[in-house]
Amino acid sequence: MGIKQVIVVRKDLNMRKGKIAAQVAHASMKFLSEKNSSKDPAVMNIPLTPAEVQWFSEGFAKIVVSVNSAKELGELVHKARREGIQVSVIIDSGKTEFHGVPTMTCASFGPDESEKLDQITGTLPLM
Repeated sequence: MGIKQVIVVRKDLNMRKGKIAAQVAHASMKFLSEKNSSKDPAVMNIPLTPAEVQWFSEGFAKIVVSVNSAKELGELVHKARREGIQVSVIIDSGKTEFHGVPTMTCASFGPDESEKLDQITGTLPLM
């Protein structure tokens, strides 16, 4: 069983390459802060699923794919959450792009079993 994380990026925003890279990095790591149960900002207490442990031990496999709209990304997020898949949505503050408007740029799905993630994101084109 393979474990991976899939990051889905909105192409309709026409973000610069560096902006995309930063947003994808944010999405990839955000699940850790969302799972942190520590109240102390200097301490992280993160209970990992068996799939997440395997992902860390096998080298952090990631796939970056795209959608064409916020609506499409939102539908994927909703579907994944219904299936019990960890999803972390990135809302950019808009300070460097998007004219100061907070904007959903991407979301990470997993880390989880490839077969489960492929049911949600398997037909999306690679970036």
